[in-house]
Amino acid sequence: MSLAIAVGLWGIRRQNTLWGDEAVTYQLAHRDLSQIWHTAQHVDLVHALYYAVMHGIFGLFGGGLLTLRLPSVLAMSVAAGGVGLLGLRLAGPRAGLLAGLVFALLPQVQKYAQEGRSYAMVCALVTWATCALVAGVTHRARWRWAVYGSTMLSACLLHEFAVLALVAHGVTLVVSRVPRPVLKAWSVTAAGIVTGLSPLVIGSAGQSAQVSWIDGPVRLYGFLTVAIVAVACALAPLGARGPVRLSALAVPMVVLPVLLLLTASLVKPLFVDRYVLYSHIGIALLLGAWADYFLRRRRSARLAWIAAAAVLAALVQPSLSLRTPQSRSNDVTAIGAAVRKEARPGDGLLYLSGRHRILTSATPEDTRFLTDLALAQDPVSSNTLAGVELPAQDIAARMLEFDRIVAVRASGAHSPTDPRDQAKTTTLRRHFHEYGTTRVNGARVTVYVRDHDLPPEAGPGGEQRDGPQRAIL
Repeated sequence: MSLAIAVGLWGIRRQNTLWGDEAVTYQLAHRDLSQIWHTAQHVDLVHALYYAVMHGIFGLFGGGLLTLRLPSVLAMSVAAGGVGLLGLRLAGPRAGLLAGLVFALLPQVQKYAQEGRSYAMVCALVTWATCALVAGVTHRARWRWAVYGSTMLSACLLHEFAVLALVAHGVTLVVSRVPRPVLKAWSVTAAGIVTGLSPLVIGSAGQSAQVSWIDGPVRLYGFLTVAIVAVACALAPLGARGPVRLSALAVPMVVLPVLLLLTASLVKPLFVDRYVLYSHIGIALLLGAWADYFLRRRRSARLAWIAAAAVLAALVQPSLSLRTPQSRSNDVTAIGAAVRKEARPGDGLLYLSGRHRILTSATPEDTRFLTDLALAQDPVSSNTLAGVELPAQDIAARMLEFDRIVAVRASGAHSPTDPRDQAKTTTLRRHFHEYGTTRVNGARVTVYVRDHDLPPEAGPGGEQRDGPQRAIL
């Protein structure tokens, strides 16, 4: 746990930057509970409980950057402690210690230990639910199953894809051939978890458009590599014999959640690796027990130490990289700063598309002296993430009232399909010229001027700016 906390605190500020998903947490957790609930009826229902938890934390400790991320650091350290306990019970003290250390150092664990999102909390809850499961198999007390069920349900309510760990647990019990009363107790508990989760699943299904951005090809090489390593480790005689073997617990945890989410993605793209972050519990257990196995063999101990040193050396560069703003898909702090730098007081402000308004929401002072040309109702009063926009024709009319417009567009954004966004791009193309573009991590900030006001030369130059040209969107 100490290592997990130390690694989590190392570079936690990331140069005082946020990325888009954290900006959403920051914005919503500062709303009161009734506003969070009303917003969840429209969008982000799957994260509503997390926002409510963060609202309470902000109320107690203030709503700064450290307060946003520290709960994830602490949650991941709790998860590391749970992984260590599992290793201790299933393979002995040294295997438990090594599994906890491995878990804390895994790059994905390091990454999400420093993010103001729910994934570290989910990982901690799944870890300790797994501890309760192992204890329930051995002792069979009803209260242990109540602890397992409540902990697992809490994880699922924080993020519904935690339910895939429940499937892994079931497979573990079947493979372990536990007594029928144990399997029956788990089945009843699992049914209760699924029943408790059902309202969230039904409600979030109506917000499926929220994950429409998940449309890229899935890179399977990472998963295949981890799965092969897991199976190879499981072939060694890891741990002591007991009601639940370490390999029977860990391999399903590594493979099944990812495989099930990939299978579901054949119908609708849903796979994002952070949704099943808790699968790293399994690989940490296997690697920790595998290292313990080799250390117990005197002939292989030296080789094991050499391998450990090589792995630690290989982790240095990824660990350093994860603590830079460039390690995330966007940097809303830099985007807001670019808008502030390029805009003049009184300029029009345009988001292509409107949902990208969240990219400047973390620092409202960056856009305070600009006019949001498309906004009809702000995000807070409309109980939305990005506000409500005007009809397409009204947006076009407002744009023509301005001689300079600052447009924000996310990198890799697709051609607009919404009539409002089409009206924005059409009006820019017909009546404006591009004066200059600044590219930052995750977005382009472009200044447009009316044709009759186009200066004879490009504006202030810079390595990241492009010269004037006809608006091409």
